[in-house]
Amino acid sequence: MAPTLTSLAPTSGPTSGLNNVTLTGTGFVGIVTAVRFGTTATTFTTDSSTQITAIAPPGTGTVQVTVSTGAGTSNGLPYTYAAVPTLTSISPTQGPTTGGTSVTLTGTNLTGATAVSFGATPATAFTVNSATQITATAPAGTGTVQVTVTTGGGTSNGASYTYVAVPTLTSISPTQGPTAGGTSVTLTGTNLTGATAVSFGATPATAFTVNSATQITATAPAGTGTVQVTVTTPGGTSNGASYTYVAVPTLTSVNPNQGPAAGLNSVTLTGTGFVGVVTAVRFGTTATTFTTDSSTQITAIAPPGTGTVQVTVTTTGGTSNGLPYTYAAVPTLTSISPTQGSTAGGTSVTLTGTNLTGATAVNFGATPATSFTVNSATQITATAPAGTGTVQVTVTTPGGTSNGASYTYVAAPALTSLSPSSGPAAGGTTVTLTGTNLTGATAVSFGATPATSFTVNSGTQITATAPAGTGTVLVTVTTAGGTSNGLIYTYIAVPALISVSPTAGPVAGGTTVTLVGAGLSGATAVTFGATPATSFTVNSGIQITAVAPAGTGTVQITVTTAGGTSNGVAYTYVAVPTIGTPSPAAGPTAGGTSVSIPGTALTTTASVTFGGAPAAFTVVSDTLVTVVTPAGAAGAVDVVVTTSGGSATGTGAFTYVAPPEI
Repeated sequence: MAPTLTSLAPTSGPTSGLNNVTLTGTGFVGIVTAVRFGTTATTFTTDSSTQITAIAPPGTGTVQVTVSTGAGTSNGLPYTYAAVPTLTSISPTQGPTTGGTSVTLTGTNLTGATAVSFGATPATAFTVNSATQITATAPAGTGTVQVTVTTGGGTSNGASYTYVAVPTLTSISPTQGPTAGGTSVTLTGTNLTGATAVSFGATPATAFTVNSATQITATAPAGTGTVQVTVTTPGGTSNGASYTYVAVPTLTSVNPNQGPAAGLNSVTLTGTGFVGVVTAVRFGTTATTFTTDSSTQITAIAPPGTGTVQVTVTTTGGTSNGLPYTYAAVPTLTSISPTQGSTAGGTSVTLTGTNLTGATAVNFGATPATSFTVNSATQITATAPAGTGTVQVTVTTPGGTSNGASYTYVAAPALTSLSPSSGPAAGGTTVTLTGTNLTGATAVSFGATPATSFTVNSGTQITATAPAGTGTVLVTVTTAGGTSNGLIYTYIAVPALISVSPTAGPVAGGTTVTLVGAGLSGATAVTFGATPATSFTVNSGIQITAVAPAGTGTVQITVTTAGGTSNGVAYTYVAVPTIGTPSPAAGPTAGGTSVSIPGTALTTTASVTFGGAPAAFTVVSDTLVTVVTPAGAAGAVDVVVTTSGGSATGTGAFTYVAPPEI
């Protein structure tokens, strides 16, 4: 049976031939008469009935390899004569000594590559991308080596590849910069030549320059926090060097925000981002000395200056926003009102001057004002603290302390008595107030009502006119030293009379009269017309008993109290009556006789008696009374007529006649 071929190894070789080719198949028994590459027979060795080793003859292109025995010729298998590979370029031309770099080899006749070598060391791996390109992974190595490609056509020329040491960083300067980036950073180390990248964390440097194998200058990109700066070269990536992104500082307050033009005062700056290196604190363009207290506070010494400037803080993170600081002029005081006040303090004092804006203190002598308000650059209202004597009032602002204005503490007035202590509700009473420290009184008050007028007689006496009022009030005196204690003053209502009894009496007076009304307590006078009562007794607030004085006609009775004088009630003075001879002048003892009694002043007749026995009567007129005689004993009796003006007696003026005896 004719032999068969199942495989060739290799299936290609150089055109110059002479390379061993192993033929595998069956039927290599008996006498193998020929092995041909195309039509060219070559030398061979029969290794076994299934294997032959042949020497490829020179040739070109692809030919069929066959085996001939006495039994016939085998099938053919293709064998290709390959051109020797060539390398025209290699990229990259450098890589780390640890290997691992992906290297692209470009050339010709690269198909079927069986080996890629870096010097004497095979590539870790390689891929034939095409007849003109291979991608290989560089093995570990050192120095400069020749990279070659081996194919069935032979081994290529070499292309230089240099193993580069891994770069190292030993220092970085500065180690901080603003989050916005832009800082020029100098990196120092070894093996920095050929750097392909400088990274701040995961972010590439904005730009970098390789100054030498030991120095690179890079521009930091924007970033935050602390990152590792690395340098990448063909030799690999360096160790990291720490670089901290510092936020731009911010200022939130400047305290105080004003100060004297001379400077040298301490100013506290509050904000954020006072970390890293604080390089400057400036008032306007003027740098000054400072102490960084914490990441949120700096204490600076204000330099001399004028006007309003912007205060800024500069750190490695940048320069903060500015906050205004004003250089203030020294304040001055031109007047103070009032210039006096109570030793107890509490007086509202108005200070007038210049440059008072931003006042931080108002002092009365060495004592701070209880409170104060800056109304404008020229006026402050302050509440005086307690004090004594005359002190200097000063105002302190960031610009300094003003001149002093004199203020005198005055002792508070005190009242010990007032006279009288009561008066009419209508007011108008002259009241004498006695006490101490009354000089300079500015007010006398009856309760909440000012006195109608007052006169300061001395430091111990004031005469005031009471205003209208009601009830009981406290009388006080106010001076620059304050307001005195209060003394009780009672407003008394005007008395009123409702009735008088009796309403008439004799002109000689002496009648006891009962007056009924209201507000009669404390009566100081009872007057019948213009004539005071002979005497009177206040029985209660609604009743007075008075003894009428002598008088004539009808008069008005009035009552006077501290509240004033009452309305009048009529009281009539009645003349003493006179009577003439009754008519008839005699009558039976049984009584019942109608008798006319002439006379004078009979209008107020209250009683008529015959021998002491009352008789019924009728007042006909002021000159005539008619009566009906009562029973009486025989004989002459006195007739008595009694009126409000007194009694008139007709002695034996009427005779009772006994009836005749039978």
